[in-house]
Amino acid sequence: MTDLWVQDVELPLPSLKDNTADADRLIQALRSRIGGDVVTPELNLLRQLPGLLRNAHYRVRCVLHEDQGRWGISAVLPAEDRCAVLGLAVDLGTTRVVIRLLDMTRGEALGEASFDNPQIAVGPDILTRIHYADTAEGLDHLHRLIADAIGRHADALCVSAGYAASDIYMASVAGNTAMTHLFLGLNPRWIIREPYIPVVNRPGTFLASALDIRFHSSARVFVFPNIGSYFGGDLMAGILYAGLHRQEETAILVDVGTNAEVVLGNRDWMIACAGAAGPALEGGAARMGMMAGPGVIDRVSIHPETLQWDIHTIEDLPPVGICGSGLIDLAAQLFMHGMLDVRGKLAPDRCGDRIRVKDDLCHLVVVASHLSGTGEELTISQVDIDSLIRSKAAMYTILETITASVGMPLRGLTRFYVAGTFGAFINPVSAITIGMIPDLDVKCYQTIGNSSLEGATRLIQDPRRLTEIYHIRDSITYMELNVNQEFMNRFSAAKFLPHTEPALFPSVNPYRTS
Repeated sequence: MTDLWVQDVELPLPSLKDNTADADRLIQALRSRIGGDVVTPELNLLRQLPGLLRNAHYRVRCVLHEDQGRWGISAVLPAEDRCAVLGLAVDLGTTRVVIRLLDMTRGEALGEASFDNPQIAVGPDILTRIHYADTAEGLDHLHRLIADAIGRHADALCVSAGYAASDIYMASVAGNTAMTHLFLGLNPRWIIREPYIPVVNRPGTFLASALDIRFHSSARVFVFPNIGSYFGGDLMAGILYAGLHRQEETAILVDVGTNAEVVLGNRDWMIACAGAAGPALEGGAARMGMMAGPGVIDRVSIHPETLQWDIHTIEDLPPVGICGSGLIDLAAQLFMHGMLDVRGKLAPDRCGDRIRVKDDLCHLVVVASHLSGTGEELTISQVDIDSLIRSKAAMYTILETITASVGMPLRGLTRFYVAGTFGAFINPVSAITIGMIPDLDVKCYQTIGNSSLEGATRLIQDPRRLTEIYHIRDSITYMELNVNQEFMNRFSAAKFLPHTEPALFPSVNPYRTS
């Protein structure tokens, strides 16, 4: 298989002794170059082909695409015309979409942009959007919202790099199963209804124009495959980027978003599962919780002797809220200094004048009103903390259950990949302290950033990754947690700080009153 989507080929000139048809001549030359079957070009390209070949003296650049195991020709360009041939990698997130522009001939990144998913206007969560898609015009509206946004932001990105959207010949899109369905205009109704069946697991390649995206007239869009309703193409892209499927040692990959999605395995096997551990760990469950952004608290520490708080915000602005990493830091610090007990309950005698009681509910002041960016006290309630405890317990239980399913102790892991914005900011020590992740050497934890975008990028850079993507998909066994009794038993034990079995967390030594 070729390592580039763009191939320069020189064809033998036609003659009375060689009267091979133009399309067949091109196909034969490409076949010998890329070592694979090439399908006859589509009608619109066939109509242009005689003039293209002759004007280029039979020296051309072919932009290829692949679908269902066969190569297709998206465009034929004169070899001498070194016009831009661009690709677009897309991380199709529920909340945030990130796009990266690439030169398909060199694989170099030319620019990157991110924007809020416009479907948030319909509903911030996937469930609301799926129900809306079931209304008369809902599905088409959701599809057009995201298609228009990708097209518009891609156009702006191209212009800023000195190109046009018509220079984009290929896009690769990685998103969860529901987001993929809405992007393609497929009804996701049955994803959330037993027995939870998506329309398609291997979407494949589509004309961009069929998806209402204005790139080059023959541009193709590849959509990463998924496994069922809860393990999507974003995780496939993440595995591709992390290289989990090529490693001899067994490793684990965790991506926290709407759900916590986990895959465990190596080059010989992989097992995956997903569970609802995301919102609180992203800061979404707390009243002062926010996505990471300017003025959002991302780190908290408390001096062990003076109990003086040190709060850090993104861009060092006055605090306006707290994100997931800040929330985990806060809980860990409160627990280590005796302000939270093993049940995750606030200890008023240790919290001092930071305690407030509102509507019979205990609150802890994190930032005083005169120091906050809102002019009001930023507080976290016992309900917020309880929600975090449930989420951290779910996370640990997912990890414990998936490793136990293959007879492997969590402490036997030597490599632990953490993906996404959650992984970019999380302090492993804090996460270990509250019992969210196993008590491993911190060197085992490796942050890999936006692995969904990186995996989508790898495909634009190298067609050989396509074989790997389908190998990954076919190598994964999905484990359903909803019917796993062991999960529920373990979950109850994990709803303590750090756990009902302290021996599982030997590095955690919290403050204890006499």
